[in-house]
Amino acid sequence: MTKGAPQLSFTVSLTGKEDAVRIGLAEAMALLAPLELDADEAGTVELVLAEALNNIVEHALAATDGDTAIQIHAKHGPNGLQVAIIDEGVPMPLGKAPVGNAPTLDVETLDMPEGGFGWFMIHSLAQQVQYQRVGESNHLNLLLAVGL
Repeated sequence: MTKGAPQLSFTVSLTGKEDAVRIGLAEAMALLAPLELDADEAGTVELVLAEALNNIVEHALAATDGDTAIQIHAKHGPNGLQVAIIDEGVPMPLGKAPVGNAPTLDVETLDMPEGGFGWFMIHSLAQQVQYQRVGESNHLNLLLAVGL
């Protein structure tokens, strides 16, 4: 942690709707302001959170009316920013977070993938990515080496 960096811990609650993701993401980023992250670090946090939250809305909560809650718990410590994202959507396939392999780009332009980059980015930018199903809830735990 940067010398004199403030201790930081917060929770953001949002519903599983696309517009709520934007609002919740903005709230989380505002709550990180005391860390005085540089542009690269802030961009990393924002990208990882956006990808994770959008995946939750698009996949885990797709069969709901969008009123299902998502919780973002964040705590900054000596190893960086620990983030736990909890939702009550359907579990991840096979009980694991996707591996996050890079999509194949050595193909004809018309065959280029339209998706598949999100988990690759999450795994590339986070130092730790852990998923577990706890009762009826999904718990995605991330460690981001920012504010150090």
